[in-house]
Amino acid sequence: MPRVQKKGTVMSNQPFPVSVAPAVAIALASLLVSVQVAGQDAARGAGPRRPPVAGCPSVSRDFFPCAKVKAAAFKPPRNPDGTPNMNGAWNPSTANGSQNIEDYPGDQFLGAQVSLIVDPPDGKVPYLPQYANKRQDNWDHYIDPLGTCYVTGVPRQVFAPRGIAIIQAPNVFAFVGEFAHQYRAIPTDNSPHIGNSIRLFMGDSRGHWEGNTLVVDTTNLNDLTWLSISGHFHSDALHVTERFTLVDADTILYETTLVDPKVFRQPWTMAMPLVRFEKGHEVWEEPCFESDHDLPIMLQDHKIWLGLDPPQ
Repeated sequence: MPRVQKKGTVMSNQPFPVSVAPAVAIALASLLVSVQVAGQDAARGAGPRRPPVAGCPSVSRDFFPCAKVKAAAFKPPRNPDGTPNMNGAWNPSTANGSQNIEDYPGDQFLGAQVSLIVDPPDGKVPYLPQYANKRQDNWDHYIDPLGTCYVTGVPRQVFAPRGIAIIQAPNVFAFVGEFAHQYRAIPTDNSPHIGNSIRLFMGDSRGHWEGNTLVVDTTNLNDLTWLSISGHFHSDALHVTERFTLVDADTILYETTLVDPKVFRQPWTMAMPLVRFEKGHEVWEEPCFESDHDLPIMLQDHKIWLGLDPPQ
C-alpha cells in the first residue's frame, strides 16, 4: 500500500480534502519532493532554499534573531483599541505543512525540511531517554491524528497546512483555519484559565499584550494530537507559550515554547515567519469527516492514535 495514502494528509495551502485518492496523494507527494530536493540545504542535509522573508533569511535559526531586531524597530498599524493590527490571512511559509519540525532530507513520502527549532541549538526535540524512539514508532504504527480528522491541537494550529485567518476584536484574538472547521478564540481580558481537571484538544488559551507582542498561554491540553505528520508527540502535561509580533505589515514573527516534564528533558522553542497571503485570499471552510474515504484502508496496517497511555 502506498505510504502517502495511509498517512492521508496532503500538504497544501489550497482548499483540498485532507483524505484523498491514492493517485492524487502520490502525485502531490512527488511534486513536493521534486521541487524541494532540487533546492536542499547541503550543509544541513535538509530543506529547500527559500527567498528571504522581511529582509531576513527564511531558515528559522537565522530568521529568529534577524526578525527580533526588525520587529523592535517596526511601528505596527493599530486597531481602534490600540492593539497591533494583525487581521488577515497568514501563511506559515517555511513550515512545509507540518510534515516535520526537525531537519529532514526528504524522501518519496515527505518533503525536505530545515528544523523550525531554535532552542536547543541542535534543532531537535529534547525527548526524555525513554521516549527517544517513540516518534519513529508513531510514524511506523499510527495515523497522524489529522488523517483521522482530529483538530490540530496547539501549537500546530498555527503551522498546519493551508494557513489561518486572524480576527481581532476588543478583548479577543481569534484564529480560523480551513482544516476541519477548527477555530480558537483567545480572551485577552486577563480572565483566568479553566480548572486543571479539564483536558481539551485545543486546550485553554489566554492572551495578553506585552508592548507590540501578543503572548498566548495555553494549558489544559490532552495528548491526542501530534506536532507533525512525522509523529512528534506530547503528553497531557504540555504547556505552550506563543508570541506573535509584527516584523512588517506583511510578516509576523511566530515563536512558541513548549514545556512538558512528562516527555521533554527541557523547554524548547520553535520560531518561523507567518507571511500575509496575497490580497483577496479567503480562508475557506474545508470539510474533513465529510470527505474522508481512506480511513478503512489506512487502518489495515496503522492504528488510530489514542494518546501516550491509550485505554486497553
